[in-house]
Amino acid sequence: MASESVSFRISRNAEDLAQTVHALSQRLVKLEQRLGAMELQVDRQVERDPQESTSLDNVERLLLDCRTLLEMSEQATGGNHSGDGGADHGAQDDTFATAA
Repeated sequence: MASESVSFRISRNAEDLAQTVHALSQRLVKLEQRLGAMELQVDRQVERDPQESTSLDNVERLLLDCRTLLEMSEQATGGNHSGDGGADHGAQDDTFATAA
């Protein structure tokens, strides 16, 4: 009878181990799926970065063009129309430089 008790314990432990292995394998599958989704998301972000860089470069070039046109129009009109207009442009230049 003692051997039946030991055999029962071994069987019970084997069942517990099988359930644990099953639960762990399910978790592993879920983690692999999450990892795959995260890798896909990172790949998409990497693909977007060159486009964002190009867009930012275009914006920067447009800002420089606008500043050049503004300076040319100020030179053509002989300076500022108002006394504090130049100070405002300087503040905007600092703002644009920090944003770019």
